[in-house]
Amino acid sequence: MRESAAPARDRPAATALGSVTLVGGGPGDPGLMSLAGREAIEKADVIVSDRLVPHAVLSWAGPDTEVVDVAKVPHGRFTPQEQINRILVDAARAGRHVVRLKGGDNFVFGRGGEELLACAEAGIPARVIPGLSSALAVPAAAGIPLTHRGLTQGFAVVSGHVAPDDPSCTVDWDALATSGLTIVVLMGVRQLAAIVERLLAAGMHEGTPGAVIADGTLPSQRVVRARLADLAARADESGIGAPAITVIGPVAELELVR
Repeated sequence: MRESAAPARDRPAATALGSVTLVGGGPGDPGLMSLAGREAIEKADVIVSDRLVPHAVLSWAGPDTEVVDVAKVPHGRFTPQEQINRILVDAARAGRHVVRLKGGDNFVFGRGGEELLACAEAGIPARVIPGLSSALAVPAAAGIPLTHRGLTQGFAVVSGHVAPDDPSCTVDWDALATSGLTIVVLMGVRQLAAIVERLLAAGMHEGTPGAVIADGTLPSQRVVRARLADLAARADESGIGAPAITVIGPVAELELVR
């Protein structure tokens, strides 16, 4: 007689595969986060969070939700991207529903593409809930339209993380200088003087309006405006630090909200 299989209750239960949801946390004000993003946080088993996430939104999580801080602090504590990918995949393989929470939008300098690829390679179900990028929201909060009839017909969003003359820089600053587009620079506070110098050398007029906006959308928001030639010095004198957004172009002279 063939031995019967053990009752299902006596077998080790197979762990159901979890999932990963990339959630954009918006520019800083918790009220600017999407309803879909809030719902994902409320249902999450694990939240993998960065330093620029509006911390108030973590209060929406359940009491048993695990929060993993993988902040990348400039010139400080740093979590390698490969380690973050492993955290997402391992938690989902353990049957947990994981929210990868980033400030702004995960696909605008948020490495969301790398994280989705890691999930796909591991066979982990994943989805994206877009966030409001600081590149758009912060100038708007300061009353600066990135496009304006008669002034500019477009804008370019670029990283200022490395100086224009750094071998790893892939931004064509010379082309931007003569493009007629509004230039929006993220992560560019430390390199602002070098960026300004390069734009001037490439032919951008020294009187071009510029603005640096710190703590955008928050009660502590500050805006420094100056002509391009003086912008870096004015920002430094004002003690502007990261996170801050720089806007360069005729629209930076506008102040449509106060």
